[in-house]
Amino acid sequence: MIFRILEDRLAQQSKMSKAADLRFMQLALTLGRRGQGRTWPNPAVGAVLVKDGVVVGRGWTQPGGRPHAEPEALKRAGEAARGATLYVTLEPCSHFGKSPPCADAIIAAGVARVVSAIEDPNPEVAGQGHARLRAAGIAVDIGLCGLEAARDHAGHFRRVRDKRPHVILKLAVSADDMIGAAGGKPVAITGDAARARVHLLRAQCDAILVGIGTVRADDPLLTCRLPGMEARSPIRVVLDRALRLAGTSQLVHSARQTPLWVMTSDLSEAAAATKLGAAGAQVIRVPTTAAPPPGLDLAAVLRALADKGITRLMVEGGARVASSFVSADLVDEVWLLRGPETIGAGGIAALDALPLTTITQSPGLRVRASESLGQDTLTIYERI
Repeated sequence: MIFRILEDRLAQQSKMSKAADLRFMQLALTLGRRGQGRTWPNPAVGAVLVKDGVVVGRGWTQPGGRPHAEPEALKRAGEAARGATLYVTLEPCSHFGKSPPCADAIIAAGVARVVSAIEDPNPEVAGQGHARLRAAGIAVDIGLCGLEAARDHAGHFRRVRDKRPHVILKLAVSADDMIGAAGGKPVAITGDAARARVHLLRAQCDAILVGIGTVRADDPLLTCRLPGMEARSPIRVVLDRALRLAGTSQLVHSARQTPLWVMTSDLSEAAAATKLGAAGAQVIRVPTTAAPPPGLDLAAVLRALADKGITRLMVEGGARVASSFVSADLVDEVWLLRGPETIGAGGIAALDALPLTTITQSPGLRVRASESLGQDTLTIYERI
């Protein structure tokens, strides 16, 4: 009887311990998301230090990628870090880069246990951070909330493994799968709640990409316009093979306030590139494809962006650009916003010549989430 009571108590304590681990890791994930869109080329990591069931330090990767989350949490905890448990959303780094190894800082602070969501695929880390902690006598648990962490760090993982950013395609379509009215006339498809969600997504991405056709038709600004978050606007990227971007556009006029990168052909005119550069834009030359219709090599575009540190790329328009990314199998996530109204005959199809079922019925994508935003719906698909 006594042994059974002891077993029940131990089981209850274990259950409570697992629940606490989950709660603190979820807090670390939430903290890490604060940095999304601001920490590139580094991942947006979250860290929480807990002692005797109380949070004594919190940290997340700071803008520009430094300081890292772990030293931020250690700094806030001070001496309370000794004997504490650290919850971190990505394996602590073990190499000297522009800052010392986080693993060394954790060891020096006297942390007793580290709960790490997932191993870092970066070859300079790749398990070495965890190994260094264990060698110092620190207990290390790996894998709690690993799927959530993998999603949060998808941009970092994709850039390390495939040398390109994680690509998020955003589409706002009418009830009859159109993105614009006849003749390319702009039309409001979704309401305020959906538009606010899109602007939040912009703030959580490193860069946003559109084609020159969208720029010439809509003259967009492509910034985050949520109150108080204007400074969180992403890098604006325009695919412009022949450098037709007008100097009078909003993008060019704002290039010194919010960075503008123009991806163009190796053969585009030097004079046009010089004018854009003088206005504050950065012109990046990439190869073109010979297949009709001719255009920029999207794989080369993504490699160039990854080389510059971009990890999370939002593709926002237009139909030909969206179709090209889908056809090239370069889309990792789709945010499909659907409004309640129809546009009718002559409207612009969401994916140009491709049916929308290329996404909604794709064997390579699955629905991750779906929700209502006022009268609109948002469905998020992710690569399987």
